[in-house]
Amino acid sequence: MRFFLVFLILTSLTFFVGCKSKKEEKIVLDSKDLESQMTEAYNEGLKALEEGDVLFAAKNFNIVENIYPQSIWAPRSVLMAAYSYYSQDYYGDAIAELKRFIKNYPENENTSYAYFLLATCYYELIVDEKKDLSSIDKSKNYYNLIIEKYPNTDFALDSKFKLLLINNILASKEIYVGKYYLTKRKWIPAMNRFKNVLNDYEETEYVEEAIHRLVEINYILGLEEEAKKYAVLLGYNYQSSEWYKESYRVFNKDYKDPVTRIKKEKGNKIINKFKDLFK
Repeated sequence: MRFFLVFLILTSLTFFVGCKSKKEEKIVLDSKDLESQMTEAYNEGLKALEEGDVLFAAKNFNIVENIYPQSIWAPRSVLMAAYSYYSQDYYGDAIAELKRFIKNYPENENTSYAYFLLATCYYELIVDEKKDLSSIDKSKNYYNLIIEKYPNTDFALDSKFKLLLINNILASKEIYVGKYYLTKRKWIPAMNRFKNVLNDYEETEYVEEAIHRLVEINYILGLEEEAKKYAVLLGYNYQSSEWYKESYRVFNKDYKDPVTRIKKEKGNKIINKFKDLFK
């Protein structure tokens, strides 16, 4: 009886070990099969991307994630799908992939890149800054996020440059609206727009014109001292600017730029000599 029990225990152990080995073997085989499928889909995606078939590329990268979402290849594939869409200007699809990546893999090492590509998608969606500010605002917010959250990356450096370009766009819109108010003789709304450029976009190329417009408006309103303050500001910072010369003309209607006058006189002499040939 005792030997029978020992034999039964040993037989049971052998059975369980055998089952475990077969189970482990099946898991290993399944794992290898999954890896093989992922590799094949990923390579197909790369090949399609190189050939310019971005939709097929993105489809294959998505397959990689669907096959094994817990693998290290899954987040990479989402990013590759996003880049595939971005490369051919499918910005809406790229944005959807990037937002999903950020939601599902917030701690991934490539999250900073995902944010940068997301900001760039919105930046490249800017078509007419005079009508639609949503894309500008979203790109600006994401670029600022990158600078704050990933300050030591190359993406932060490039984000600062992109923000300068965005601020130029926003400043140009303020100038555009301000000049529209000028044509309607709405002095105060126009003045407020030009002041916005000074206060919010002082590093842009539109500051000089904004200051000059403030000189003009204040002079028109009879606020000559205020006009002179802005003219001094313009002269101190941008004395060689064409806008400074325009502001000078506001106070001196007879002012003529010496360089322009010399060029004009020289040009007239050449024209006169040319005319003499036909006398």
